[in-house]
Amino acid sequence: MNKVLLSITCLILFISTAYAQENWKLKTEDDGVKVYMRSVNNSNFKAVKVNCEVPATASQLVALIMDIKNSVNWAYHTKSATILKQVSPAELYYYSVVQVPWPVHNRDFIAHITVKQNPQTKVITIDAPCLGDYIPEKDAIIRVKQSVGKWIITPITKDKLSIEYTLALDPGGDVPAWLINLFAAEGPMQTFKNLKIQLQKPAYQHAELPYIVD
Repeated sequence: MNKVLLSITCLILFISTAYAQENWKLKTEDDGVKVYMRSVNNSNFKAVKVNCEVPATASQLVALIMDIKNSVNWAYHTKSATILKQVSPAELYYYSVVQVPWPVHNRDFIAHITVKQNPQTKVITIDAPCLGDYIPEKDAIIRVKQSVGKWIITPITKDKLSIEYTLALDPGGDVPAWLINLFAAEGPMQTFKNLKIQLQKPAYQHAELPYIVD
């Protein structure tokens, strides 16, 4: 079994346990962004869900999410982000480093992003699991090997979207669960506030993607 297949198998097992637990509890709400958390079976780390609405077309939002190099400007504490492999316009692998408060070591991860749209409902699903062993680990950075992110983007009108984002992860290494859980509540709120700002940038205002129907 190769490393990628092994990573995918582990993630399937991780997903099956991560999403069979208690109901979501609202942790914080501001500027139309709601952040929920809930416990995860057999884990000290809580899963996160974000709900919000944004004034944008589906192409605008997907263009922003897939513009990996720009994620340093909106994804919370992202230090760097680089595409490793572009499989197609709707699928890629990327490497990212996340800056974590001292004295905890920074984290890095490799994510495999795939974008799919239901042709009838126009609902977009973006899956972003991590692959722990896709590239060698680096000194002084802890590799995140278990992480499952998912976007569900539902059009309300042509120019307004409902977003549901969920994330379950194990940050790896020796780190207090309370610190990660604190980080998990603040991070999504700031990320989605930043995302709203980025959507107003000229680079995304007139975005059109051949694989997305607005």
